[in-house]
Amino acid sequence: MRAIAHFLVAGSAAIVLAHTLPASAESPQRETHIEDGYITTPDGQCLYYQKVGTAPQVVIQPGRLFAFEDFKWLGRHFTLISYDMRNRGRSGLVADDSAIGFGQDVADVEAVRRHFGVERFSLLGYSYLGKIAILYALEHPDRVDRVVQFGPVPPNFGTEYRPEYVFTEDPVDAAARARLRALRNEQSYHLTHPREYCEQEWNVVQRPTLVGDPSKVDRVVVSVCDMPTEWPVLQVRHLRLHYEESGMKLVTPPDRIRTLATPVLTVHGTHDRNAPFGAGREWSYLLPQGRLLAIDGAAHHVFAEARETVMPAVLEFLNGAWPAAAVKVTDDPKK
Repeated sequence: MRAIAHFLVAGSAAIVLAHTLPASAESPQRETHIEDGYITTPDGQCLYYQKVGTAPQVVIQPGRLFAFEDFKWLGRHFTLISYDMRNRGRSGLVADDSAIGFGQDVADVEAVRRHFGVERFSLLGYSYLGKIAILYALEHPDRVDRVVQFGPVPPNFGTEYRPEYVFTEDPVDAAARARLRALRNEQSYHLTHPREYCEQEWNVVQRPTLVGDPSKVDRVVVSVCDMPTEWPVLQVRHLRLHYEESGMKLVTPPDRIRTLATPVLTVHGTHDRNAPFGAGREWSYLLPQGRLLAIDGAAHHVFAEARETVMPAVLEFLNGAWPAAAVKVTDDPKK
């Protein structure tokens, strides 16, 4: 635990580095200043952020730990503020069980907006944060210009979709999965060597699942295991509180979703194993200004796996236009 405490209280520092845009959105490469630091929420939680760009148009992105490396090129066009959710990534550990949940995630978007004095902005949400983005926009419609969802979870957990919109093929080698299970159940390796176990689980199970094309697994450039909050030994509690006791019980009435006039681009891979493709279709079906950019064969980490298609579409949308391949879903994807 001493290593965890040291990691979480490490001071912030500015980082200078060069980065590369996706091939179809290239501009002359230059060094970009990345500011980082911590935000304190009204209830005293500590959120780590990275900020790049100086343009007046602002994009806020929760989920920094998973997506900032892929999206920092947006700093050439906008001001991008990317942060780790509470109790995740480089943000502080949350001791109070009641302070972890979907409602707090929505409130944290507002805390970030207030901290930086942003009046209006666009919002990017990956995975369950795609739902958080919509919930925030519903509460603060005057604050959000546009929303982009990547592989979003369903509007309501437990929704059953038609079989053609659900992909369940397991890409993980069975023998490798069994060895990992033995390390945990028979040797308690996740307790004695939490980082090492995290790295094995990430590389054996998580990364292969995030892509539909195994040859593109190296496009998943992030590694969460240098952040103690992401170690499985700590994630067990977080997943129970955040998903089982909060997100999975949260009901968002379809009629409420239909009231949102904000333009929403949903980007979803048809082979997403983490959040069914049917969920992306349902969001577009319900949202009056929602359109779906379907990426055939891609999985959950769609923005990295299909970056040549996704990144230009995101840039076009944030600049005010619908990508040509984005369509309105007109049929209910549920069973």
